[in-house]
Amino acid sequence: MTENLKTEGKFTYAEAGEGKAIIVLHGLMGALSNFDKTFDYFSNNGYKVLIPELPLYTMPLLKTNVKNLAKFLHDFIAFKKLKNVILLGNSLGGHIALYYTKHFPEDVGALILTGSSGLYENAMGGSYPKRGNYEYIEQKTKDVFYDPKIATKELIDQVYSVVNNRNSVIKTLAIAKSAIRHNMAGDLPNMKQPTCIIWGKQDNVTPPEVAEDFHKLLPDSDLFWIDKCGHAAMMETPEEFNQILKDWFVSRNI
Repeated sequence: MTENLKTEGKFTYAEAGEGKAIIVLHGLMGALSNFDKTFDYFSNNGYKVLIPELPLYTMPLLKTNVKNLAKFLHDFIAFKKLKNVILLGNSLGGHIALYYTKHFPEDVGALILTGSSGLYENAMGGSYPKRGNYEYIEQKTKDVFYDPKIATKELIDQVYSVVNNRNSVIKTLAIAKSAIRHNMAGDLPNMKQPTCIIWGKQDNVTPPEVAEDFHKLLPDSDLFWIDKCGHAAMMETPEEFNQILKDWFVSRNI
């Protein structure tokens, strides 16, 4: 994906393909590369796919929250002159998509949520982050997936470096607190956009009942399960994730 990465103004983002715009929003510990296969698949199948790098650790501490991350997304959409976008969010990225949709519904044509926070206040992990202990971080990272082998050493090292940097830890906790504060349960019934919910049956971070609650509260949603899959379906089962999403787009004429 690095060959598709560009920096313009305050935005660093990956972009490829032509067609209706899908904006992918990564999670708190997520990297743009988590979406490699989804990025490649849909940018080669009739969509323009954009993945902005969210300024999780570069905003001033007092502004490090879901509200300002949604404002950043608004600035990005305006900068790219996009209309009627599809927002695809994993974990914190799903929460930002929902908060954005609440405030700018006219910009959003459809939503895709996978392992999204926004309803479940432990979505960021109760005792997390814990500094210094590599084995603890390794176990926590593996717990995100059904298959622990998905948690490569590179991925564990990346999480470890975030957790052991004082600045990024403070901002991680600020975002986690903000996510709890911005619970979306009361807002979801007003979101009329077609919504595709794709969830790992073995998600330990945002358990299956969270997906069921999203499905109940969102008025125009479809819920799809992936078995033997944890919190990051687009990383762990990318082919199945992409097929479900492609079929949903066809069924909804999106």
